[in-house]
Amino acid sequence: MKIIPKLFIFLLTGLFSLISTAQVQLNFDFDTPYGNNQAVGKYVEINGARIYFEEYGEGEPLLLIHGNGGSIIWMGNQIDYFKKKYRVIVADSRGQGKSELKTDSLTYKQITEDWEGLVNHLKLDSLNIIGWSDGGIIGLKMGINNKVKIKKIVSMAANLRPDTTAVHPYVVDIIKKEFDVVKLKIKEKDKTQNWNLKKQLLGLVGEQPNIPITDLSKVKAKVLILAGDEDVIKSEHSIEIYENLEKAQLCIMPGETHFTPSSNPDLFNSIANRFLSEPFKRPKSDAFINN
Repeated sequence: MKIIPKLFIFLLTGLFSLISTAQVQLNFDFDTPYGNNQAVGKYVEINGARIYFEEYGEGEPLLLIHGNGGSIIWMGNQIDYFKKKYRVIVADSRGQGKSELKTDSLTYKQITEDWEGLVNHLKLDSLNIIGWSDGGIIGLKMGINNKVKIKKIVSMAANLRPDTTAVHPYVVDIIKKEFDVVKLKIKEKDKTQNWNLKKQLLGLVGEQPNIPITDLSKVKAKVLILAGDEDVIKSEHSIEIYENLEKAQLCIMPGETHFTPSSNPDLFNSIANRFLSEPFKRPKSDAFINN
């Protein structure tokens, strides 16, 4: 178990996240070198960029999509669990991990098209998706596009807008401050980090996504909307997304944060597994009352 101390700004979710001085324990200790597994790792050129991906297990295809600034290893807890039940396909999204950037303006549209390209490359007839943060947004956008056949989507801590109607104000403040730092470093021609990449990732979290609520009516897949009750996403926004999906379930996890897939994987995986493995249902309370 690795402990991430003090203030650790973690690009995940279409917005910045903050781990406070109270500390959140994130598990990244695995027997398999996820994200750096030479035995299974492959590259494929998609939309002009080399995209790195790995596969584990057998059965029905399941895409695992990490968050902003992350990589395959961030989904390690989900790989460990679901590879026993599914053919797990996990990739580094464009510009992250081992995948090339090859753009000056990274967008969710581009990343979504990359994932759809990977699905087509692997010739998958149908699939399920678990997406965390930015990955949750990508899952919803794939569902909206309907370019590949998706059975079910587990969308953890996704947002449709980057403003304070969807995310907490402190997150917006952090993003603005980070933008100022990055712009200054670029102006100073600082070479200590890849500031251009950071600028583009910040562009994702600070200026995107901009998904019209009406677009959710296009989603044909069954969807589970997940969030922590102390998420960086406002609970009312998660409810808004849920209420505008035709076939959806909602779970606001008590005592949990934006980081539950790694900080409490047993809880997260059990909820996701139940949704994926059981027949979808959305019973109405009035049916019981009227009887």
